[in-house]
This record gives sequence, structure tokens and C-alpha cells, in this order.
Amino acid sequence: MLMNEKIKASEVELTGLQEENLGIVSTKEALRMAKELNVDLICLSLATSPPPCKLVSRDEYQQQRVQEKKKERKAAQGHKTKEIRLSAYIEQHDYDTKKRQAERILHSGDAVQLCVRLEKKETQQAKELIEQLVKELGHCGRQEKGIQVSGKQVVAVLFPC
Repeated sequence: MLMNEKIKASEVELTGLQEENLGIVSTKEALRMAKELNVDLICLSLATSPPPCKLVSRDEYQQQRVQEKKKERKAAQGHKTKEIRLSAYIEQHDYDTKKRQAERILHSGDAVQLCVRLEKKETQQAKELIEQLVKELGHCGRQEKGIQVSGKQVVAVLFPC
């Protein structure tokens, strides 16, 4: 970002402190206005001629840049996937607790992997349990793939809506 005296253009398209359009003015005039108001002159883009510039207080500008960087970092990370393990023969109270945990994770913006570890011949019960849980969590999460049954576990992944 070019600021203040680093702006080399002879004219700039100036925007004021309250987003008002001040038109095209000379760079010297824009710098004079910035010094009078005790703010900075910031060049927003060099792609056009005259370049768009804005009068911004230094503190406000710094806070805005920090917030933009936070948003970029969060967008770059994507979704985290958190696993919730269940058993095929789970009691109702434990089931309700796991369901609340999954809802909380989905509302926070992360994905949930529901996993039932199998012992002996529990495949059908585990699949029914996962189907029921996915149906009950439908209001806060969506399932992109079906329920995956492998040798020793049954898995479903829910993404936040």
C-alpha cells in the first residue's frame, strides 16, 4: 500500500473520511488536506488513472488491515474435522450428549466425523445409529457423502450448513 508522500501520481481520485467523493484533485492538495485533518492519504489501487485514494485515520486503517488478515487466515485454513466416537449399543443419555456435542461443533463452523467402532457383528445397529444421528442433525449439518462402512468402523462426515 502506498501512503502519503510515496504516492507519485500527479492527480488522485479522492474519497473523504465519511466515504464522500471529493473528486479528482492534485496529489499535493490531497496531502495538504490529509495533514490538516491529521489523517493519512492511502492509495487503494494503481490499476486506474488517476489512482483512487482515501483519507483514513491511521488507527482505523491498522485495525482494518488486522481484521482483513484474520479473515484471510481463517478462510485459508478451511474447516477442521472433529471426530465423535460412539458405540453401537449406546444409552440414550450418552446419545443425547454426543448429539449436543456434534451440534455445538457444527454451529462453530467445523465439520464432524461420526465414527462407530465395530465389535463382532454390530454393523447393522451401527449403521442405523449413524443414520438416526445424521437425520437428527440435519438442521445444522449436511452430509456430502453417504455412510461409509469399512471392516472395523462405520463413518459419516457432516459439514456445517
